[in-house]
Amino acid sequence: MATKTLDDLFYETLKDIYYAERQILKALPKMARAAQDDKLKSAFTEHKDETEGQIERLKQVFEIIGKRARGKTCDAIEGIISEGEEIMEEFKGTPALDAGLLAAAQAVEHYEISRYGTLRAWAQQLGLKEAVKLLDETLSEESKTDEKLTKLAETAVNTAAQKAA
Repeated sequence: MATKTLDDLFYETLKDIYYAERQILKALPKMARAAQDDKLKSAFTEHKDETEGQIERLKQVFEIIGKRARGKTCDAIEGIISEGEEIMEEFKGTPALDAGLLAAAQAVEHYEISRYGTLRAWAQQLGLKEAVKLLDETLSEESKTDEKLTKLAETAVNTAAQKAA
């Protein structure tokens, strides 16, 4: 068996997050349509646009390492998206729907933050300076989105879900 290197691990993880981002891009419009709170709808729509830019940056990272941009099935994101779909189905039309959608979105953000943080650290280790910049830009966006969602949960969505109880 051939020895696997950090380069190999970087490439495999890059394929994982590329697949994940493309699945997220498909899920965000559904989440925006399902959301009842206008600010939450807007947050999902804004993040869809941001995700398109993140996918473009990932393509650039693939170019930097001389590989074709392609994904590999990411079971983690499949599971998180599936949970979000269950929430949309089970809580449709209820005051708790938005709180559930927001929680699912944050699970996605936390996964992405973990992946981009790891990829950035590995790119640094591998001397891929341009990739570090691209991954850092996306990591920053994901962190800001997570903060925005937390604020929205704390200031509106969770309160609305509780008041209806």
